[in-house]
Amino acid sequence: MATLLPLSITAPVQGLLTALGIGLMIGVVRERMHAAAQQTIAGIRTHSLLALVSAVALLLGLPVLTGLLLVVGALAVVAYRRSTTHDAGLTGEMALLATTVLGAYAQRGALLAAAIAVVIAGVLFAKRPLRRFAREIISKQELQDALLLAGAALLVLPWLPDVAVDPWAVLVPARLWRLVILLMAVGMFGEVALRVVGARWGYALSGFFAGLASSTAVVASFGHPARSSPALLLPAVSAALLANVASWLLFGGVLAMAAPQLLLLFFWPLATALGVLCGLAVPGLLRATGHVPLPASANRQVFRLSQALLLAAVIGGLLLLSAWLQHWLGAGGGLFAAALVALAEVHAAAASVAQLFQAGVVLPQQAQWSLFALLATSSLAKIAVAFVAGGRRYGSRVALGLCTALAASATVVWLQRF
Repeated sequence: MATLLPLSITAPVQGLLTALGIGLMIGVVRERMHAAAQQTIAGIRTHSLLALVSAVALLLGLPVLTGLLLVVGALAVVAYRRSTTHDAGLTGEMALLATTVLGAYAQRGALLAAAIAVVIAGVLFAKRPLRRFAREIISKQELQDALLLAGAALLVLPWLPDVAVDPWAVLVPARLWRLVILLMAVGMFGEVALRVVGARWGYALSGFFAGLASSTAVVASFGHPARSSPALLLPAVSAALLANVASWLLFGGVLAMAAPQLLLLFFWPLATALGVLCGLAVPGLLRATGHVPLPASANRQVFRLSQALLLAAVIGGLLLLSAWLQHWLGAGGGLFAAALVALAEVHAAAASVAQLFQAGVVLPQQAQWSLFALLATSSLAKIAVAFVAGGRRYGSRVALGLCTALAASATVVWLQRF
């Protein structure tokens, strides 16, 4: 359908309408967030008019827009000086400047300007949740860990070479560090999520989030209450199983980053095992309550710089050991080294097998059974921990869940041969 206005007129009109929408959206949020105040310095009318005027100012030329920005800046200074006695924040003044800039930019890029305005309005509206998150939910230690994680991703990673630096062409520093960043990020998310939802939703979901950091630690942590209180046995078992669900999901994430094709080969065996574990965890999940206290050992420090460097050294050392054993004994030597490491760190072992697969040392069917062997080896270690920490009743139920999931996974691997 033909437009009623020429193209030269349609573009400015679209920019003006977008600017009006931006002003209305930010103004409504500001008005709503100060509904209890006697007087709102800049509400829906101010922001709407300012956005429209800034859009017109850009049409009139850059000098006009510059003058408008100077006027708005001066008004913001005056508004801050008037409100500083009862509100020392700068949010309202920055919102005025944001509306001005976005209203003008709507004439150049209406879609992007509207998208940025949605983000700004969301941040303004989420004042209380963001303040609670910064002051109450996230701890000082977790903030320090987040800065460490950001430094590892933004400062260290860009300087690492993306080519192999060893004689066997398996040790790529950038790829290795990306795996470390993945494990650090998921571990941090698990620890924060554990504190946010754990006390409300009980053992089962707490086990899942804590399992992102260390599923073996979760199996041990929930064994003690299962031994001391029969009423907590099923919730504790579900927590242990869901911790392994989280760990095996991270196992898949490591494969996706290190060797996406290998993840495709192992997708259905892994998905089947995850489905079985989730199904077996349902009884305890239904029994979980919001009044069950979390084990003290389930909430720990996320990571230290030394832990991150140690993890990089473990994965890198395993890659070199696997490559050396493969060179000396063939593919079986590298896979044997990975299986031994899986007793303590299954994700590092998965990275090793993925590297061997990428190098063409391990055939697809060998790689499938090798990944299954890693999960089985890791599960055996956790079963032993479950019996030691929680006794026969807890250990036998954890063992039944893990062994059933492994049996289902092995069946799918075997069926894929045909």
